[in-house]
Amino acid sequence: MFKTIKNALKTPDVRKKLLYTLVLIIVFRFGCYITVPGVDAIALNDIMQASSSGRLSGLIDIISGGAFSRFSIFAMTISPYITASIVLQLLGMVIPSLERLMKEGGEEGKAKINRYTKYLTILLALIEGTGIYLSYQSSGIFINPGFLTGALVVLSLVAGTALLMWLGEQITSKGIGNGISIIIFIGIISSLPMVATTLYRLVITDAGFSTTGLLTALGIIIGAIILVAGVVFVQQAERRVPVQYAKKVVGRKMYGGQNTHIPLKLAMAGVIPVIFASSFMTFPAMIIQMFNNNIAAETGFWATIYKFSVATSSSSVPIGYSIANAIVYLVLIVAFTFFYTYATFNPAEVSNNIKKNGGFIPGIRAGKPTTDYLSGIISKLTWFGGLFLSLIAILPMLMRFTNLNVAFGGTSILIVVGVALETVQQLESQLVMRHYKGFLE
Repeated sequence: MFKTIKNALKTPDVRKKLLYTLVLIIVFRFGCYITVPGVDAIALNDIMQASSSGRLSGLIDIISGGAFSRFSIFAMTISPYITASIVLQLLGMVIPSLERLMKEGGEEGKAKINRYTKYLTILLALIEGTGIYLSYQSSGIFINPGFLTGALVVLSLVAGTALLMWLGEQITSKGIGNGISIIIFIGIISSLPMVATTLYRLVITDAGFSTTGLLTALGIIIGAIILVAGVVFVQQAERRVPVQYAKKVVGRKMYGGQNTHIPLKLAMAGVIPVIFASSFMTFPAMIIQMFNNNIAAETGFWATIYKFSVATSSSSVPIGYSIANAIVYLVLIVAFTFFYTYATFNPAEVSNNIKKNGGFIPGIRAGKPTTDYLSGIISKLTWFGGLFLSLIAILPMLMRFTNLNVAFGGTSILIVVGVALETVQQLESQLVMRHYKGFLE
C-alpha cells in the first residue's frame, strides 16, 4: 500500500488528483467547526457533556467527525444521501420500471437515478433536520427559539448535507476514490487523536505511570490490529466457482473452450446489513425523542421502547436492555445479510446466463442443478458473512463491560478498512492506466 502511495505521488496526473481530494477534505473538516446560526455554543457544550452517555448521538458523531456534537452545518453528515441510495435500491427490487432503469438504462439511466437520489436526499434531510431541531428545541441551546430560528437551523443543516453531497461528487469525478465513502472515512478517522489520548491516559494517570494501564493499552492495540487483519482477510477473500465453456464453430471461427470462474465474495453484502440493522433499531428512538426530549429519564411503555432502541449506543441503559437489543440486532444483521446478498446475486439468473453461453460448472449439470449448486454455496457464504458482521458489530456492546471509551466501534472499522482497500485499488488502477498510456505514447 505504501509503495502504491509513493508511486502515485511521483506521477503528476495522479498527484494532482490526490491534492484536489486533500483540498476538499480540508474544506469538509473546516465545515465541521462552523456552528449552525442561532445556536448558543456555551449551552450546547453543557448539554452535550451532560447527555453524551444517554443520547443517540454516539455513532452519528463519530461518522460526522464530531460535527454533530458541535451542531455544525455538517451535523447530519452524508447520512440522508446514504439512506436515499438504500431506499432507491430497495424500490428498484419491487418497481419493474425502476429496475429496468438501473440495469439497462446505461449512462442516461445512471444520470436519472442520481437525480432521483438527490431529490430524495433533500427531502430526507428536511425531515431529519426538522427532527433534530424539535428534539433539541426545549434544551435551551437555541437563541430565541421559534419558527424563524427553526427554519434557519433546518435550512442550514440541509445546505450542509447538500454541500457534502457536492463535495463527494467532485472527489469521485476529479479526485481519487468514491467521494461519499471518503467523507465518511475522514469523519471516522478524525477521532483517532481522541483514541490516542485515551490510551495515553491509561498509561499516564494522575498518580503517575500505570503498568496495568500499559498492559491494557497494548492489549487494545494488539486486538485492533488482529481485528483489522481479520476484516481485510474476510473482505478480500472469495470463493471461485470454476466455469468451463464448450467450443463452438460460428462461420469459420471457433469460439469458447476457455476456463474461467465466478468470484463469490465471502462478505458479499459488505457493511450494508449493519447500516440497515442500525437504522432499523435506532429509528424508534429518533421518532420518540422528537416528541419528548426527556424520555430517557422517564418510565413507561415509550420510555422502555426508547431505552431498548438506544441500548447499543448508550452506557446509562440497564444491562437487560442491552442483552435484548444485542439479540435482536444480531438477528437483524443476519437477516439483512441474506436479503441483500440474494437481492444482488440471483443464482437462477447466473445459471441461465452460463447455460445460454454454452458454459457449465465441471461435475454439475446445466440448469436447475447449477442453480441449486450456486444457491448452496451462497447460503454457506452468507451465513459466515452474516455471523462475522454480527461479531464485529457487537464489539461496542462488549466494551460496555469495561471502563474504556475508545470511540471506535466495529462498524467504524468495517467502513474504514473497506474504504481504504477500495481507494488503494483505485490508485493502483490509475497507475496501471497511466503506465499503459505512457507506453503507447
